Amino acid sequence: MTTTVACAQLALAVGDVAGNLAAAEEAIAAAAAAGARVVVLPELANSGYVFEDAAEARALAEPVDGPTVTAWSAAARRHGVTLVAGFAELDSRARVRNSAVLIDPAGTVRAVYRKAHLFGTERDCFVPGDEAPPVVDVEGVGRIGVMVCYDVEFPEWVRRVALAGAELLCAPVNWPLFPRPDGERPGEVVRVQADAAVNRMYVAACDRAGAERGVHWTGGSVIVDPDGFPLAGHTPTEGPALLLAACDLARARDKRLGDHNDVFGDRRPGLYGP
Repeated sequence: MTTTVACAQLALAVGDVAGNLAAAEEAIAAAAAAGARVVVLPELANSGYVFEDAAEARALAEPVDGPTVTAWSAAARRHGVTLVAGFAELDSRARVRNSAVLIDPAGTVRAVYRKAHLFGTERDCFVPGDEAPPVVDVEGVGRIGVMVCYDVEFPEWVRRVALAGAELLCAPVNWPLFPRPDGERPGEVVRVQADAAVNRMYVAACDRAGAERGVHWTGGSVIVDPDGFPLAGHTPTEGPALLLAACDLARARDKRLGDHNDVFGDRRPGLYGP
């Protein structure tokens, strides 16, 4: 049985909370209408990314029970989808976090993950997380892991969710556009493909589109199979886009490589320390 996974690549605007929410709700509805059962939104989908300073980030951050996540929960319930979305979070100790939420089809918040590996000047605005990425068993869908953007650059962090049984890793991302040789895929996409292949699991990384305060985004959303091949998002898209891919999540439970090898069974972690 296949599960249709969607990445809703949005053109977000920093500070436009209402506009960002409207774009997300429209994309969730469109994905569900196209048959999606899992929908991934970009990193910081409530607030935008390029903050003037820490004060602006704090002003835009919301608690988990705030208006944006509440609206996302209602949308997930209304359309019967599992939703993974990034947001600027004000946690229970008034710390600002770069977080992602997983909401099940009943509209229940099943997990909140705080980004552990902060990129660039994010350290000026956010407190890093210090807990392992969650892996959530969603009934009728499968086991879903969650992390945020720069986290996927750390193979040992990705391996944790794979060892915890994730069949699909959902990663809200904001990938700034960097120069690359003509005809080459973005480096971030290549690394996501490697994450999928070496762990024999699906990965859905949802990027954003357009530009914000002089920063241009890659538009590199991609859904990758356990062999490391893109099912959707073969090339970057400049504008908003809805990527859809049929994923047989049972494939991610089979870690064999032919008749003689198993990517987990062949591990020798005693040689890899620390």
